[in-house]
Amino acid sequence: MFWMDYVVESLGLHGQGFRIKGDWPGEVMGFQKDGTPKDHYLYKPGDVFIVDENGWLRKTDELSVLLAKYEALKNERE
Repeated sequence: MFWMDYVVESLGLHGQGFRIKGDWPGEVMGFQKDGTPKDHYLYKPGDVFIVDENGWLRKTDELSVLLAKYEALKNERE
């Protein structure tokens, strides 16, 4: 699926975050213009993604595992 005509808005210069903006608030998070839910969305509040080595953001529900892996990698680099 291709999502077209969206704006990527960056939060700071060093990868602090970004968001995707649609034509109305909530469009990419599954809401119609009138606020009613849609049956599809790009992401929604509470979603967690991991960026893989090819730049793909992959949704995960294993936040505790993700944090443990991050801490282990951080400790290896120190």
